[in-house]
Amino acid sequence: MATAVEEWVEEQARVAQPARIHWCDGTEGEALRLLEIGQNEERLNGPVFIELNQKKWPKAFLHRSHPTDVARTEHLTYVCHPSREMSGPNNNWMEPGEAKRLLTRLSTGCMKGRTMYVLPYMMGHPDSPYAKACIQITDSSYVAVSMRIMTRLGKQALEKLKNRNDFVRGFHSIGDLSPRRRFIMHFPDDNLVWSIGSGYGGNALLGKKCFSLRIASWLGYRQGWLAEHMVIMGIEDPQGEITYICGAFPSACGKTNLAMMESALGGYRVWTLGDDIAWLNIGPDGRLWAINPETGYFGVAPGTSMVSNPNMMRTLRRGLFTPTLFTNVALNPETNEPWWEGLDGPVPEKLLDWQGRPWKPGSKEKAAHPNSRFTVSIYNTPTLSPEFDNPRGVPISAIIFGGRRGHLIPLVVESFDWTHGVFLGARMGSETTAAAAGEVGIVRRDPMAMLPFCGYNLGVYFRHWLNMGQRLSRPPKIFSVNWFRVDEDGRFIWPGFGHNMRVLKWIIDRVKGRVPARETPVGLIPYLEDLVVDDLNLPREKLAKLFEIKMSEWKKEVEEIRQFFKQYGQHMPRELLDHLEAMERAVRI
Repeated sequence: MATAVEEWVEEQARVAQPARIHWCDGTEGEALRLLEIGQNEERLNGPVFIELNQKKWPKAFLHRSHPTDVARTEHLTYVCHPSREMSGPNNNWMEPGEAKRLLTRLSTGCMKGRTMYVLPYMMGHPDSPYAKACIQITDSSYVAVSMRIMTRLGKQALEKLKNRNDFVRGFHSIGDLSPRRRFIMHFPDDNLVWSIGSGYGGNALLGKKCFSLRIASWLGYRQGWLAEHMVIMGIEDPQGEITYICGAFPSACGKTNLAMMESALGGYRVWTLGDDIAWLNIGPDGRLWAINPETGYFGVAPGTSMVSNPNMMRTLRRGLFTPTLFTNVALNPETNEPWWEGLDGPVPEKLLDWQGRPWKPGSKEKAAHPNSRFTVSIYNTPTLSPEFDNPRGVPISAIIFGGRRGHLIPLVVESFDWTHGVFLGARMGSETTAAAAGEVGIVRRDPMAMLPFCGYNLGVYFRHWLNMGQRLSRPPKIFSVNWFRVDEDGRFIWPGFGHNMRVLKWIIDRVKGRVPARETPVGLIPYLEDLVVDDLNLPREKLAKLFEIKMSEWKKEVEEIRQFFKQYGQHMPRELLDHLEAMERAVRI
């Protein structure tokens, strides 16, 4: 008798009509065979995989995607609750029946002549009470190899899927890659993601943002936990004590760099547990415990270097586990090495750009696509925490919300309590950069860095956060940080990178009750003498500028927050509006 997962795969095969079906076992040998097949399989602009210089970049391969398929397509991404109200203004919505009819029409026969890869995988350690069993089908060998890097894929997951029907389902096909026939649809009540027309990671690796955030956030709401767009890291002090923290940051705010930071403060070191996703559960002890459901990094290549993130560069070159994939980077044809803007060393005289075209220094277009990526196993990380595979996860003592703001927001602020901390996260935003948009310095609200990823109404999500705090017997302290404050000449005041450990030390000191803090209308800030900055070339007046709070300058901020909150109407928690009104009163004084 067929299992529920076998029956589901058979149903999808009747729609997609593949030439053959391959159930992936997740072994190294299988991955090597898929890579070999991909090197001989022509797709659009060349082979699916191009083997790179194995001496300098062990187990590394290059993949080029279609020029129209290079990023998440948020305008084609839908969250299909039965009601538009539950999807909220933060999501695109389509009535579920209508969406399924549309997708069935587009998916009928979409895998003709192709192999359907069946990917049984776990999000989280198989022995963790917080892990989830999943299945994805795809007609892309690139997706199959990538999912092996990013998840625990194979026979162990298949065993977990037997005799159960509550697994998360993922249907993916690249279709004909037409943007007019490209949709990424989520059906939270069905534990289903249905994606067609894209091969890009965020649209096609359905365990990534699609399940681990959009579907999982809804599961967390119903089951009493949180799925968050957060780093997880352990900070070891000179006495050997490790404090675990989570941090939420929108794009272009250095999230991956923070998770793998090389400390500039003597005696402190970072242990990496994850750079993107945290599932947060209340443990038997009443504390908040975090697991990273993934097993890899899907990171942006441009800007990654030995200066910005030396541990990631070591991870990319280590080659211990699984292949490493580079997507839409440039290629040095003379050395057969990947290249991207910001990489260490001189720019090569001759390159092939991300589409395989000749490129020379001084060209107007970038050699590597600005959103070019690497996919690499977390087990290659030299700073990987020994607790990474602990099924219980790690206990979280602090949560950090960060953004890119040139002015106004102090370097670090501690919330007054859990509710005020939720307010700090709900109001957070980042300024656009030249790389991100035509207009520079426009603040885009991105609560908890979850605006594109929360699988239901954000107002309801804020209430869920407040309820979680009430259930915690020992809630983490909540902070906001801003590494990006600038002086009168537009230069960053804070040195950032490894020096961010100086701020994290103060956060840990506050968690341990070692130092006092100064109360302001926006939260608790450090006394300058409690920051370890004596060896920095940072004059005291500049340090003080990082914490300058002029409430008269907050008037515009308060109004923008109010307008953002207004769209969530009756779902907006009264407690957060109370904090906004307290800020408004402070502005008037």
